[in-house]
Amino acid sequence: MTKAARPRVALPVLAEARPAKTIRRSGAARWRAAVLIGIHLLVAIHIAHWLATGRSVTPVEPSEAMAYSKASIVNAGLIFFAGAILLTAVFGRWFCGWACHLVALQDFSRWLLEKAGIRPRPLRSRLLRVVPFLAFVYMFLWPLAYRIWLGDSLAVRGSELTTSAFWETFPGWIVGTLTFLVCGFATIYFLGAKGFCTYACPYGAVFAVADRVAPLRVRVTDACEGCGHCTSVCTSNVRVHEEVRDFGMVVDSGCMKCGDCVSVCPNDALYFGLGPLPAFGGAARAASSRRSAREQDPPDKPGPEFAKRHYPLSLAEECVLGVAFAAAFLAFRGLFGDVPFLMSLGLGGVLAFLSLLAFRLVTRRDFAYRHRALRTNGRLQPAGWRLIAALAAVALFWGYCAFLRIEVEIGQKAFQATASVRQRSLDLFAEAAPPLAAERAAAAKAAIHLGRVERLGFARWRGLANNLAWARFLAGDRQGFAAASALAIARGEASYDLLLQIARAADEAGDLASLALAGERAIALDPRRPEAYLGIGIRLARSGSAAALEGARALFERGLARFPGDTRLIYNLGVVDATENHPENAIERFRQVLSLDPAHREARENLAGMLALTGRADEAATLYREAIAAAPQDADLRVLLAQTWIAMGREEAARQELDAALKINPNHPQAKALAEQLAPAARAH
Repeated sequence: MTKAARPRVALPVLAEARPAKTIRRSGAARWRAAVLIGIHLLVAIHIAHWLATGRSVTPVEPSEAMAYSKASIVNAGLIFFAGAILLTAVFGRWFCGWACHLVALQDFSRWLLEKAGIRPRPLRSRLLRVVPFLAFVYMFLWPLAYRIWLGDSLAVRGSELTTSAFWETFPGWIVGTLTFLVCGFATIYFLGAKGFCTYACPYGAVFAVADRVAPLRVRVTDACEGCGHCTSVCTSNVRVHEEVRDFGMVVDSGCMKCGDCVSVCPNDALYFGLGPLPAFGGAARAASSRRSAREQDPPDKPGPEFAKRHYPLSLAEECVLGVAFAAAFLAFRGLFGDVPFLMSLGLGGVLAFLSLLAFRLVTRRDFAYRHRALRTNGRLQPAGWRLIAALAAVALFWGYCAFLRIEVEIGQKAFQATASVRQRSLDLFAEAAPPLAAERAAAAKAAIHLGRVERLGFARWRGLANNLAWARFLAGDRQGFAAASALAIARGEASYDLLLQIARAADEAGDLASLALAGERAIALDPRRPEAYLGIGIRLARSGSAAALEGARALFERGLARFPGDTRLIYNLGVVDATENHPENAIERFRQVLSLDPAHREARENLAGMLALTGRADEAATLYREAIAAAPQDADLRVLLAQTWIAMGREEAARQELDAALKINPNHPQAKALAEQLAPAARAH
């Protein structure tokens, strides 16, 4: 009996494992780095040209286009920005990827972080993606809308293609460095590669809109296997493999045409090419059509399945991000008068992410960040406690800055309520009108809040000392005014109107040296305005001292060199000539005033007086009679004419003028005295 044969079992044949393809290095990265370095060399040459010549082309920056939004001024920045938008509408966001210095900064920051073993992970938030569009509206569209609401014309008013104040719109080196650190390393570390572009850049917003209609974009051939290499190297956070799978092209407006995805494709299936675009709404239909085709005829070698593009944050987490971003932006925008708009946007994004970390740490039983367990089974781990300590320190600093910002806002709002009395104080030729009760109360409130910021701020708040000085002066705190105004001068922040007020206060105190010094500072600050030449000169001349008169003369002459036809300066220079006993010079000055302004009463009266003093009584009498014809109720003029008639021996004519003067003012002392002198002569006749 033979053994029963064992049934044969067919063993499965194991397919030979194929090694995964290694992602090759991008061939576009070095070219792009070279181009970006070249861009920065051009920027350096631009700055060097300005430093060498003192004048150059206005900054070629998109932010400079705000000059048109605010005042309809065309500059190089506006021309460049408009050209870049038009080119983006054809070629896509090439400018962002190949010419933007902030993109270069972010790429450099990402490269250094990866060298340190830190791979940035993108934050995917629906809500924060709105921020760049809101920033663009705030910077460029809101000023236009406000001007339209005021009825202002948007027509071009002028052009400023060159400037000597090249650095005027840029922050200082310290703030500039902090801006680079925030918008570069911090946003990349917390928000992912190109984090600033995605969640803050206002220029990227309009470029993204223009990119929607660009026919040139990354497209795909049938050689694509869906390996995902393209997505793994994309530094713009675009899921390239999904885009080309669903649409046959990259339609995400975040694509900056860096070329990395095209360069690393193992099958050379990606390329830059021109072609039709789906109409708005057609992209989804195209994606649906391609999915249906795949389901009916699946590919022989399907690639790995990737998750569909999604935003993993919950509604509560999105709300945390939005509230935290707004709070951070408002707290740091303009902090100490130095934090610029772009830096505050970057800080808003970073602090929003840190707030999200804190929210997750509180609400999740198990939470890890960057492969470190922070909370396990509801218990905080050592790394979690360290994170809480760090977040608490950040929150304290954030709250402190918000406190300072609120104090400044309250103080500045109260200070604005004193605008009317400050405007009245600009008239150095009139006595200063005291502030109204409401103005004094507003000034006192401003002094309290601004003074608190000055005491508690860890750094000086640019421009605050100037407003604090004004507030203390209007509140009646003369000692505080002196201290704050000295501080404003020491910091180089004293405004033109504050310097005039300092001059007025010095004049009232009889301090001629401080009066002259304040006038010189006002002129140095803005030599194009005549108030300082004229007002300070008049106040110096009133003192009557020889040194003060010479100082007044120098101011009037300097003013005339800049404003040759200003009759006020010519007239007051004539007064100084008369006071210093230079009658012929004074006569010439007064005649010049009358040639420019025949109705100038004071010049006519003073000319008549100087002519009478130098023995030209006939000319003096004629001028006095012309002046009386213009002001028949002026008793002083009639007395002066009477004196001239007496000098000419025409006593009867003098009596008539004196009688007329006494009818106008029966108690005029000089008229009564002259009338009594002439009375004996009249009785003798």
